[in-house]
Amino acid sequence: MSNVDTQLADGAMKRGVVWSLCGSHLFNDLATTGVVPALAPIYMSAYHLNYTETSLIVLCSYLTSSVSQPLFGMLTDKHPQAWFLPLGLFTSGLGLSLTGIAPNYAVLLLLISLSGLGSGAFHPEAARGVSLAAGKAKGLAQAVFQVGGNGGQALGPLMLPFFLIATGVHGLLWFMLLAVGGLFLTGRVYPWYRNTLTAKGKRMRQMEGRNRVGAVSLLVVVIVLRSWCQIGISLFMPFYYMNHFHMKLGQSDEFTFIFLAAGAVGTFVGGSLSDKLAKQRILLFSMLFSIPFALGLPFVHGAPALCVLIPFGFFILSSFAVTVVYAQQLLPRSISLASGLTIGVGVGAGGIGATFFGALSDALGLTTVFYTLMILPIIGSALCFFLPNDGVADFAK
Repeated sequence: MSNVDTQLADGAMKRGVVWSLCGSHLFNDLATTGVVPALAPIYMSAYHLNYTETSLIVLCSYLTSSVSQPLFGMLTDKHPQAWFLPLGLFTSGLGLSLTGIAPNYAVLLLLISLSGLGSGAFHPEAARGVSLAAGKAKGLAQAVFQVGGNGGQALGPLMLPFFLIATGVHGLLWFMLLAVGGLFLTGRVYPWYRNTLTAKGKRMRQMEGRNRVGAVSLLVVVIVLRSWCQIGISLFMPFYYMNHFHMKLGQSDEFTFIFLAAGAVGTFVGGSLSDKLAKQRILLFSMLFSIPFALGLPFVHGAPALCVLIPFGFFILSSFAVTVVYAQQLLPRSISLASGLTIGVGVGAGGIGATFFGALSDALGLTTVFYTLMILPIIGSALCFFLPNDGVADFAK
């Protein structure tokens, strides 16, 4: 166990705090990485956009969140700001809800960026709060927290038929209720979090152990590849199934939900195992086991597609919580920065990947996107072999 774990662990996990942060994470990611890609067809139709312009909406959401998360993390590692927790969550919901009345494409991008900025402020503080509340079960606590985020992402595609059929884009104003609900959840833990930061924040910044910048940089590359797999499925599979297999939009979105729901299950299982097994090994095997299912992506549809999507979602996203805790071990002096990098870079990479895949689709067709997705887990598996094994005795030295 690292020095951070030894000195800050205080026994049993504070379940009420962890589950409240899990719920707030669900609200935040539903309002950002969950529903924004799912709303792409509606935005595309409302503003008469091509694939590249549509994917730019996702890029603005993801990029503002990803760039700001490490910045907020570095700031709060030196000067903890507990109030970033409720304010960030409220801002992410507010920005999305106001897109329902955006008068033009430029304002839409501005409001989407505001939502991403709120998400960037929320994530490092929430992840550090989970670490403080975890006790000795760091992996399990992060798994619960990340499942909340994955649940929000998985629910996003299911929101599309509601807005498309019942309310249209103006129905996004109802997302203001998410912002209010998020304030309630974060308000429950805010007093505890503020007091805990006051008592333990200085000790966290003075922990022994060296930051392994090189290893974290390599880990970030693997996270980028994983994120590209996720956004490739979430954003482009509905278009691919509609155009190539004439599947209805609602049905293709259900398949996206199943993929992300399987990923949420994998996130919980992987995070739980990381308290007992080496995190580097879990990350490695999650990539290796994803390869055969990635190779089958372009060739299946209908019911047989579930035999590929379910295990692919489970394995490729099973390292989601693992990489957060692993990065915190690699950066013991910068817990919030580690969280901001692993969560934020993944989000930003998703936005960049969305734009790249959008341009690739416009130039070479949607099939090319899925051929590209076939090779990403192979590259990720190769890189994982070069990450330090946290299961060895001298890892913390």
